[in-house]
Amino acid sequence: MRGIWKYQKWMDLPQELLPFTLGEGSTPLIRSKTIGPDQGQGHLYFKLETANPSGSYKDRFAAFAVADMLRTKSERCLATSSGNTGAALAAYAAAAGLPCHIVLVEGAPEGKLAQMQAHGARLVTVKGFGINKEISESIFGKLAMLASDYQTQIQVSAYTYSPVGMQGVQTIGFELAEDLPEADHVFVPAGGGGLALAICRGYQLWKHRQPEFKLPKIHCVQPEGNNTIAGNLRAGLEHAQAVENAFTRVSGLQVASVIDGNETLQACRLSGGNGYLVSDEDVFDAQRILAQCEGVFAEPAGAVALAGWRKSLKLGEMSADEKSVCIITGNGFKDPPSVAAMTAANPLHFLDNVGELENYFKSNESNQ
Repeated sequence: MRGIWKYQKWMDLPQELLPFTLGEGSTPLIRSKTIGPDQGQGHLYFKLETANPSGSYKDRFAAFAVADMLRTKSERCLATSSGNTGAALAAYAAAAGLPCHIVLVEGAPEGKLAQMQAHGARLVTVKGFGINKEISESIFGKLAMLASDYQTQIQVSAYTYSPVGMQGVQTIGFELAEDLPEADHVFVPAGGGGLALAICRGYQLWKHRQPEFKLPKIHCVQPEGNNTIAGNLRAGLEHAQAVENAFTRVSGLQVASVIDGNETLQACRLSGGNGYLVSDEDVFDAQRILAQCEGVFAEPAGAVALAGWRKSLKLGEMSADEKSVCIITGNGFKDPPSVAAMTAANPLHFLDNVGELENYFKSNESNQ
């Protein structure tokens, strides 16, 4: 069996959980052709979670979460999302014949909204949700009551709310352990921290089965405008911290509350990993060079890990012979405004007739 379900027996899942899949997992791990070698780092790799069915790693979550809803005979999917979780759950709920209702973080990108709407999900947003800590906590409390009324559970891609679904995300760690067992560093973007925590736990489960396996350092990378985990991890503190208002422009990583932050900080530290805070500008630049130097089309959140890797290199925290992996979490089509900004300097040219083609190419030779 391919994909995430081949690891089912490795995890603490309900025995009666039946596989439900759209073909998620078994995503490519590719070696950097330009970015790493240009920096004297010949062992930089990208884990392309963009290859999942809905275009992000959240399909691993949705597969297990929807399988669990079917197991418990839930009559609907009730979720919150900043984009990718909603897109994944909308697709998998549609395949399972479950009505899907999603409360969206304010400012969720239109590309992700379109995915959810195309799959028939019902969407609503509340001003300040996902940006303001108090509003977000109030909404989570209200949704928890609604989930109880509807005899279902709120689906959030965090262990705090959906531990079964998050075990699907642990399979990233399993795949990396299989495909690159000699990895020294894994750079992971973080909002609430669930992805980094899942990868840490996946690796730990792998080591439990293979005690001789050498664990890599798992690094938590966050935008400066959502410093809930990374700053405290680097400072040697024991706990994550909520922020009053998340002000990063990197969609999907505006998570003002701690959620899985404490456990993530501790798991990354146990692995020997560190925290990296990166500016939004660094993230958008990483998005650009991924596209133009590696052929990897990522949304901004999907480029955060590379921004962290570049910062680590700048700080002299890696040696040239070490092997690093950046988790590329989501496809560029999910965030059209960021792509429009990235491509503004490379417009489409219109010609009046075919006779102008030769002059066009000659005039642009010097710009290649």
